[in-house]
Amino acid sequence: MTQGYEIDKKVVDSTYQQLKKDIEAKGYHLNPDTEHTKDLVESLLINEKRYGYWACPCRLAEGNKKDDLDIICPCDYRDPDLNDYATCYCGLYVSDEIVSGKKEISPIPERRPKKEKRAQYKQDTAKSEHKELKGSTPVWRCRVCGYLCARDKPPAVCPICKATKERFDLFS
Repeated sequence: MTQGYEIDKKVVDSTYQQLKKDIEAKGYHLNPDTEHTKDLVESLLINEKRYGYWACPCRLAEGNKKDDLDIICPCDYRDPDLNDYATCYCGLYVSDEIVSGKKEISPIPERRPKKEKRAQYKQDTAKSEHKELKGSTPVWRCRVCGYLCARDKPPAVCPICKATKERFDLFS
């Protein structure tokens, strides 16, 4: 328990149940280790109280939403981690192989770039967003699920994974 950020167990349980229902409807799975998963849910709720958003509990958040967009759960690294390692970095999301018992969860490497590389990426993205695309409609890509949409601005919420517009990058 993090000092000053107590979360009622009933809130953790109801959030866990709702999260499980929501992600399973999208084809994802929560870690079958319920105790571990509820600990992660509690940490996400603590981070929500602390920062105002669900920063990944296994990574050091900056405390600034703009700087932490890539680690807001579900983070930008979830799907690549699931594809390569059958689990995400913190172990909240797991693959069918883990759920069925065909594979066990094991530690995976951190995929998030160092702070300096993230800063450079943001600068490059900001520059590309200001380029004028003549004769074509910009295409936006959701960093969480890969959803693409062609419009002048990204959608307020991704229709696939429900990530907010800040999680979209200009794709073309």
